[in-house]
Formats: sequence, C-alpha cells, structure tokens
Amino acid sequence: MGRSRWTRRILELDPVRDHAEIYRISAGYEFPWDYQRALELALLRTYCVPSISALLDATGEFRDRPQRRYDDTALLMTELAAHGYDSVRGREALRVINRAHGRYAIGNDDMLYVLSTFIYVPIDWIERYGWRRLTGHERVAAYEFYRAVGRRMGIRDIPDGFAEFRRFKLDYEAATFRYSESNHRIARYTIGLFAGWFPAPLRPAVRLGLRTMLDAPMLAAFGLQPAPRWVSGAARAGLRAWALVVRLLPARRRSRLGVDPRNRTYPGYPQGYRPSDLGAPPPPADLDPSWLRPPGP
Repeated sequence: MGRSRWTRRILELDPVRDHAEIYRISAGYEFPWDYQRALELALLRTYCVPSISALLDATGEFRDRPQRRYDDTALLMTELAAHGYDSVRGREALRVINRAHGRYAIGNDDMLYVLSTFIYVPIDWIERYGWRRLTGHERVAAYEFYRAVGRRMGIRDIPDGFAEFRRFKLDYEAATFRYSESNHRIARYTIGLFAGWFPAPLRPAVRLGLRTMLDAPMLAAFGLQPAPRWVSGAARAGLRAWALVVRLLPARRRSRLGVDPRNRTYPGYPQGYRPSDLGAPPPPADLDPSWLRPPGP
C-alpha cells in the first residue's frame, strides 16, 4: 500500500471515537522517533515552571537516579499508548502514575500544564521536523487521548477543545516560566542524562546541540545561553534532512512503541515486566513535609 498506508488508515477512523487507535498508529508507526524526541523536550519544558522543578529537586530522584526516572516516565506513557488506557496493562500503568503523584501536594494547574505538553510539544515538533505534516485527525486524536488519560488521573478542569487547551498552555507558560535554581539543576541533570547516552568525546557537542532545541523562554528559565547561530542552523538542517530520508522509507510494519534501546533500567522490557514494576520509590524520609499530600480523613 506504499508510504501512505497508515495515513489512509488514520483518515478512515473517527478522531474522537477512535482517538486511541489513531494515536497508537501515529506514535508507533508513523512518527516513533519524533514522538520520543518531542516528549523528551516536553519533559524539559515542564521544568521551566519553578513549582514543578522545586518538587522534583526536593525528592533527589533526578540527581540520584535520572535514568530510572526517565525510563519510568517513558515506559508508563508507552503502556497507555500501546495498549490503551482502559486495557489491563493500561489500567495498571495508571495506578502506578496516580500512586506516584498522589504522594505529593501537586497543584491541579501544574498537572494540567504537564498534560498539555504531551499533546502540543509533539505536534509542534512534527510540524517543524516530521517527514509529513500531521493530519487533522491526528491532532484531534492526541487531544482526545490525553484528555481521557487526564480524567483518569483525576486532573480537573481540562479545557473542552483542542484550541482552548493550547491557549491554556501558552497562557500558563507566560505566567509561570521564570528562572529558578531548581529549574537550572533539574535541566542540568536531564541534559547530562541525554548526553550520557553518547560516547564521552561527543557529550559536549550533544549538550550544545540540545540547547538548539530550547526556545528563548526555556533558555531564560534554565539560565542557559543560546547555542551559536551556526550550530542551531546546522542542527535544524540535519533534522530536516533526516525527515527527507524517512519520507523515502516504506511504511513501518511493526510498532516502535515500547522499543527503546536507551532503556537501561528494565532490560528487555516489556518481556518479564509489568507496569507495576515501574515507578519511583516512596518519598525520602527527610523530605520537607510541605511537599507531601496531607493524609485523607
């Protein structure tokens, strides 16, 4: 059926009713590399909000176990996309996510903002660097998918519409993005993690390259200097050249969801693992109690 095989299948589906299937195809078959890179950027973007980065900094997890925190997040979200949020594995993954978040006093708006980045950062990335533009079906399906996930996470007041939720995201960034020491530390740990996936001689170049992916508000919130213009131009040209190569490849036959050689914490996942094996340990004993959710009645 050629390169457009999956696009045709997506357009046969209803973006509201069949949003989980459309998202599974888009993320697993059409744009697996792009979704993975964009979701890494989405996580970095959330660290520009001091109330988010301060909690992550206080737990010490990103300082002590950044690879495990990355693997847990990536694999839990993959479980939802690959199997569906109402499947057996999907429900198990949601229980792990909700248990981890339920330990802490996290504001609803911060949760809502993180959810929004999972929708719009990949959309914006693929618009710039994808091998084709996203269809309207894929855009709506991504919104519907994460709205359904958000409701199952107990997130309140999810905006009722694709454009409305994007507006919330932009307004929240304008109101909350500002420099803080915790932003800087969490960004440093995370960028160090990404660079650590490469041989030591390449790591300075990787760190520099990562800065080309950060816009001006992110750089300011992290206290980082922009990369030289020629580096930014070269990085973007390389990504667009890669998209041209991917466009010439045949349609993918197997989903890439859950297949990540950078997963170091759970070798061979999902073989031999359940979603309940993932997730952060309980909060450290010396954590400031103000970060913890008060016990229920």
